[in-house]
Amino acid sequence: MRRSPQIFSTRIAQWQREHGRNTLPWQNTRDAYRIWLSEIMLQQTQVATVLGYYERFLATCPTVRDLAAASDDAVMTLWAGLGYYSRARNLHKAAKLVVEKHGGVFPNDVNALAELPGIGRSTAAAIAAFAYDTIAPILDGNVKRVLARHAGIEGFPGASAVEKKLWAEAEVRLPHAREDMVAYTQGLMDLGATVCTKASPTCMLCPVAADCKARIDGKTDEIPAPKPSKALPHKTQRYLLALHADTVLLVKRPPQGIWGGLWCLPELANDVPHGEMDAASKAKFAIERIENAAELASFDHSFTHFKLTLQPLKVDVSRVGKRLEEGGSMWIALGELERAALPKPIKTLLSELVKSQQL
Repeated sequence: MRRSPQIFSTRIAQWQREHGRNTLPWQNTRDAYRIWLSEIMLQQTQVATVLGYYERFLATCPTVRDLAAASDDAVMTLWAGLGYYSRARNLHKAAKLVVEKHGGVFPNDVNALAELPGIGRSTAAAIAAFAYDTIAPILDGNVKRVLARHAGIEGFPGASAVEKKLWAEAEVRLPHAREDMVAYTQGLMDLGATVCTKASPTCMLCPVAADCKARIDGKTDEIPAPKPSKALPHKTQRYLLALHADTVLLVKRPPQGIWGGLWCLPELANDVPHGEMDAASKAKFAIERIENAAELASFDHSFTHFKLTLQPLKVDVSRVGKRLEEGGSMWIALGELERAALPKPIKTLLSELVKSQQL
């Protein structure tokens, strides 16, 4: 016989207190700012990757007021390499709104939290639960897997009909006692991350395995269904590697789109012969002639939705001087690239070229 939803929450909370993760730097605190920061960083990113970024971020911006007062460049530099850069832009916007509209205090209402940039329904509930013991359901990727298996909900969790069923399960399984919310919410996350894993779940260690429908029916490998696969589109983009002595030219990306708000190598037109630069780029950077131009080895990088081949064109402009495009350009010393807010593939590309003495 399947046990009641209330018993489900009790078992999860008890398991978390005894076997869950309890020493992460954003745990054992009621500081909504620190909790919110960790939740945003953990979206689409694993704990091991987040740890270093979280500590560095707090060292520079220990409070929401510090973050709100920081410059865009400072925020993007702290975030550089963590990926999904819209999270950083929304983080900065949300901090400013918390200061301006809420007096620097995060609201304890889930709906009010969800209105802040970058905070959806699940993240808002997690923040409210950890900071204020608010009883509200969460449904991140790990939790979807736990609930889908336990309730035997088949199909891809990202499909609207399946997600609707999962939200219903998340609602009905909530504990009634506020004092259980932190352990229950963290327990669902921990269970999905460490026991009810995508591949080879350790069912013998699961506190709710006894009435897990997927386990009983032998379908843990089938539930939840994977995202329908499709071939990723491929794009090639040429980049200008303009060098002047020991400096390289960078331009600031537009706020929206790929690498929004970060510093990057200037993009070149792709419809010109290899080893050549288009006239618009020459005029833009006052390069009337190209000397010692060289098309360097390409560099591949995969995004969630497409694959990118970066093709750098190296040009030494030492003899023709250097000029900045008005607003949004700078020359930076090669030895200072680590401090710049560069996209990870651009930083990797430049670092490898420096190491190989091609720059």
